[in-house]
Amino acid sequence: MTNPALESLAASGLDHTVTRHGRVRSLAEAAAARGVEPRDIIKTMVVRRGEGDHLLALVPGDRAISWPKLRTLLGVSRLSMPDAAAALEVTGFERGTITPFGTKTALPVVADERIRGRAVSIGAGEHGVAATLDGDAMLTHLGATVADITEPEA
Repeated sequence: MTNPALESLAASGLDHTVTRHGRVRSLAEAAAARGVEPRDIIKTMVVRRGEGDHLLALVPGDRAISWPKLRTLLGVSRLSMPDAAAALEVTGFERGTITPFGTKTALPVVADERIRGRAVSIGAGEHGVAATLDGDAMLTHLGATVADITEPEA
């Protein structure tokens, strides 16, 4: 069985490993199932800049988006997160499975600088399915804008 994320990953030429671990209830449980540290799990968040204007923010598992930092980087005074239905409409993935690979709509990617220089694990379009790959190669492939956009998880 495949999905648009796995198809996109396969077509990308990026060296990656797919892990199928089933549903998990926490970041710690996901990290253990994937054999990585919580900080190595990358959350993909849909951010709404304006009407019909969305982007993806890639955030290490142990961190949260710093809204002031992201607004400053993007040069806007307001950002929000769309509801689950809008995120599904824009990406083709339901919440908890969103990934920058194989989205229904091509979206710009902004990634936290802490993703650089290490292997990371990112969702692969289904609950309990992830891909582990080199963070630098992923950022380059995605054409991501890389900056300090996070703060420690509260």
